Amino acid sequence: MDATHLSNGPVSLPLRSLSPPLPGLFLKNRSLRPFRRKSLCLASSSETLVGGSLRRGEVVGSKKGEELGDLKSWMHQNGLPPCKVVLKERASHNERHQPIHYVAASEDLQVGDVAFSVPNSLVVTLERVLGNETIAELLTTNKLSELACLALYLMYEKKQGKKSFWYPYIRELDRQRGRGQLAVESPLLWAESELDYLTGSPTKAEVLERAEGIRREYNELDTVWFMAGSLFQQYPYDIPTEAFPYEIFKQAFVAIQSCVVHLQKVSLSRRFALVPLGPPLLAYKSNCKAMLTAVDGAVELVVDRAYKAGEPIAVWCGPQPNSRLLLNYGFVDEDNPYDRLGVEASLNTEDPQYQDKRMVAQRNGKLSRQVFYVYARKEREAVLDMLPYMRLGYVSDPSDMQSVISSQGPICPVSPCTERAVLDQLVEYFESRIAGYPTTLSEDESLLADSSSNPKKQVATQLVQLEKKILNSCLQTAVDLINQLPDHTVSPCPAPYAPHLK
Repeated sequence: MDATHLSNGPVSLPLRSLSPPLPGLFLKNRSLRPFRRKSLCLASSSETLVGGSLRRGEVVGSKKGEELGDLKSWMHQNGLPPCKVVLKERASHNERHQPIHYVAASEDLQVGDVAFSVPNSLVVTLERVLGNETIAELLTTNKLSELACLALYLMYEKKQGKKSFWYPYIRELDRQRGRGQLAVESPLLWAESELDYLTGSPTKAEVLERAEGIRREYNELDTVWFMAGSLFQQYPYDIPTEAFPYEIFKQAFVAIQSCVVHLQKVSLSRRFALVPLGPPLLAYKSNCKAMLTAVDGAVELVVDRAYKAGEPIAVWCGPQPNSRLLLNYGFVDEDNPYDRLGVEASLNTEDPQYQDKRMVAQRNGKLSRQVFYVYARKEREAVLDMLPYMRLGYVSDPSDMQSVISSQGPICPVSPCTERAVLDQLVEYFESRIAGYPTTLSEDESLLADSSSNPKKQVATQLVQLEKKILNSCLQTAVDLINQLPDHTVSPCPAPYAPHLK
C-alpha cells in the first residue's frame, strides 16, 4: 500500500496498476440487464438495487425509514451493542442528490469514551470475501489491489438487491455517492472540464494516473474472479467484466476508497476493512487522533476529545497531504499539518562528473533523482535542505570535485557567483510553477468568498490556493537568501550542467 498511509485510517489506493458520475455509486444502469442463466446470484432490477434509499427531506427514523430499516437499526438487529452515536443528515450541494448522512454523538462524550463497537460479523474484509482461502498468492500477483477485491464483492452483493445481507450498508454507500462530508465527489468522478479547476496543480496529473490505474484493475477483474475460488463458486456465470461495465466498477472503486480503513495489528486478510458507521459517515480531520481499532471480536472507536450531543464525530485520516485528501475523499483540510508539495531535483546525466556526484549524493542519503517535500509552514527548512544538493550539481572544476569526494558531509566549496546561480535557478523555478496556475491568490480569495460558486470549483480552489501559498513562501525564502549575499554585484556563474528541477 501507499507508504504515506501508516495509520488505521482510510488508505490511499495501492494501484499497481472522466466523465460525470452516474446516479449512485454502485450504479443502476439501464444497459446492465439481469442474467437469465442459472446462477446463485440473480440480478435484480436497477430500481430494486437502489429503491430503498431515503428520499430527500426524510430523516433517519421516519416512518418510511423504519419501514425500510435504516443502517443503524439493521446493525442493532445483527449484533451492534448499544452505542453513543446517532445518524444525522445535512443537505447536499446538489438538489438532485440526497442529503449526506453523518455520525454524531447521541449524548455528551468525554475523552476516552467508546463511541461504538462494531462486531466483526458486520465488518467486510478480504477474509470474509475469500473465505478460508489463502490470499497471499492473490495479492502478490501484482495485478490487483485489496480495494478492487472489496469493490467486486460488493458489486456482486448489490446484484442480489434486498436478498443480500449487506443491502442496508450498500444502500447507504449508494446514498453517499463517494462524497465526503463536504458533499463533493473525488475528482476521479469529475468531468474533464471540471478537472480544469486543478490546472497548475500536480494533483491533476495524479487524478489521470489514478484513473488509468483503476482501468488496469478493471482489466484484471476476471483474473481475480478465477483465482478467488469463493467468488467463482458463488457466482459461476457472472464473469465480472461482462456483468459490470467499467464506469460501474470505477464508481464502486471510488466509493470503496472513500470508506476503507487500515486496521493495525491484524492478519493480512483483515487489514483493509469496510466498517458500517465508519467512513464516510465519520468526518475526517488531519489533527484528530481518534482511530478505528481492532479489538477482540470487534472494531471500536474511542474518541480523543469531548463532544456535545449532536456534534459530528471525527477520526484521523492518516498522514496525507491535501492532494490525497481531495483525490480519495473529496475534501481539503486547511489546517492539515501533513500538507506538502514535491520538488524533484536531478543531477545532469550529461555531466562528465555525474557518477562522482551521484556517489556523493548517495553517501549523504540522496538520490540522483531526488524529491524534496516542502511542508506547509516549513518552507524555509525545505529550501535550505535543497541547497547542498543544488550546489553539488554546480561543481564543475575536477579539483573541487575531488575535495567534495574526500570531505565528510554535504559541504561543497561555493563561490559567490555559484551561490547566486543556485538561488537564481530556484527563484526561476518557483516563479515558473506559480505562473502555471491560471488564477492569482486574490482571485482565489474572491471565489472562495462566493458561497454560490460551484462546490467542486470551491474545493479545487482551496487546494490550489494552499499550493500557491507554499510556493510563494519558497520563492520568498530564495529571494531573502539572495538579499543576504554579501555582494549583490556578483553575476551568476555559468552552469553547463546545472541540476534539473521539475
